Amino acid sequence: MPFTPSGPSDAAGHPMLFRPSAGDEARHRFPWMEMSRATGGETICGNEIRLQFEGGVTFSSWLDSIRSAQRFVYFENYLVRDDPVGREFRSALIEKAREGVPVYVVYDWVGCWATPRGFWKPLREAGVHVAAFNPPRVALGDPFGALQRDHRKLVVVDGEVAHLGGLCVGHEWAGTESVAPWRDTGVEIRGPAAHAAALAFEAVWAHVADPIAHAANLEPPVEADGIPVWLIEGEPGRTRVYRTLHLVASKARRSIWITDAYFVAPRSVSEALASAAQQGVDVRILVPAHNNWPIVGSMSRGGYRYLLEAGVRIFEWQGAMMHAKTSVVDGVWSRIGSSNLNSASLLGNWELDVGVLDEGLGRQLEGLFMADLASSVEIVLPGGPVIGGRTVSTALGMSTEPLDPEDPLSVRLERNIRGIGSSPGRLTMASVVRASEVLGSALAGNRMLGREDRTVLGTVSIAVLVVAVLAALAPAVVGWIFAVLAGWIGVTTGIRAYLQARKARVREREAMRKRMELERGES
Repeated sequence: MPFTPSGPSDAAGHPMLFRPSAGDEARHRFPWMEMSRATGGETICGNEIRLQFEGGVTFSSWLDSIRSAQRFVYFENYLVRDDPVGREFRSALIEKAREGVPVYVVYDWVGCWATPRGFWKPLREAGVHVAAFNPPRVALGDPFGALQRDHRKLVVVDGEVAHLGGLCVGHEWAGTESVAPWRDTGVEIRGPAAHAAALAFEAVWAHVADPIAHAANLEPPVEADGIPVWLIEGEPGRTRVYRTLHLVASKARRSIWITDAYFVAPRSVSEALASAAQQGVDVRILVPAHNNWPIVGSMSRGGYRYLLEAGVRIFEWQGAMMHAKTSVVDGVWSRIGSSNLNSASLLGNWELDVGVLDEGLGRQLEGLFMADLASSVEIVLPGGPVIGGRTVSTALGMSTEPLDPEDPLSVRLERNIRGIGSSPGRLTMASVVRASEVLGSALAGNRMLGREDRTVLGTVSIAVLVVAVLAALAPAVVGWIFAVLAGWIGVTTGIRAYLQARKARVREREAMRKRMELERGES
């Protein structure tokens, strides 16, 4: 069913720009200082925000902003297709560059692996500055950096308007006459937070090319009164969304509703959500039933059992693909962006999210979540004890309990989903992902292993024994493999250490020179 926003709408029924507002109670429960520490971003007030959730309409908004640019255009996306959607954006960017407006484009090399190199040539010929994030020539010199991707989706125009969220640029998000578009969510921000988003782009650009400062050289916008916004800049080694989720989960009293495309949550995140559910918080997670990466779908399902037994409700979207990455807590705190709840996204990628403390946006995001549930089925554990008012069991299946007609969030189950997660004698990708955690727990002896964990541990043991036998029978082959890997890592990390040390010496000499000049001037 179509989603009808609870806030002000335009003629097409889409949420209009509004200034956030929230009560004192919400501000007290989500203190600005604590949120700033967790997100790693300053508290920014005085913004106007529009929720975006339809690919075609969202892309039109992005293009309108690009065509209105006067000072600069920053365009950053993990994936840009060479299709009608991608070519329309290319034409708009070329047009602005030919008008003399500085245009900068960053794309991720892995995300755009299927986009031919010729796609970018007209942009460069028109004067657009184009850079690929971590192409092979860079990744080969940095064995760990090869795993770090630019997963952000960002358009900033003149430092005054910013679009961010989960939408990549391609036909999947716009849809076709015969194929429904992927479900995704983003926001349009006007105000000081848009300037902060421009600075975030400039930080990424400095990582791949010579630094730029179009936004940095602008006069910082004056912040007006209003509810705070936090720009959450995910960077490798900085667990900002991870810390933020833990903080807001601890503050939740009524509900935590999460939509995630590639939900393979680290154990501590699952424990935080499970703990909230066990204390009576309505925790719901919406994921795609038909993941465009089937392996990730299997990995996600491997973690269902623990959450379901704790009282967390899990729903699977039945459409083409659910690609949104959002959270809404108690209907007042919202997060929308590019970060998925898995280790690669939370710990290794460059991501960009926005946190907003606002009842209006929170209600809209809750309404969107409820509308999505109408196209979803719930995964349950029937026939067992009741935890948190829900029936759980040791086998996954379809609910046999009648739906409560008074519950507006009840969803009629349309199919059984059995055998989800690990089972004795069966290896899944989820088992591999959880193997290190289970092995550590077993070695430390800090908890009793369940049936699934025992299966994982047994599988790891067999794998280790196979490696041991191979090493005994063909030690030279195993030795050469390890030697090549160790040599590559040793050489590349050694070169990096040398280059970093040389840069540090240059900075020290420059600092010393400036101090000496200052001392001579004072004397």
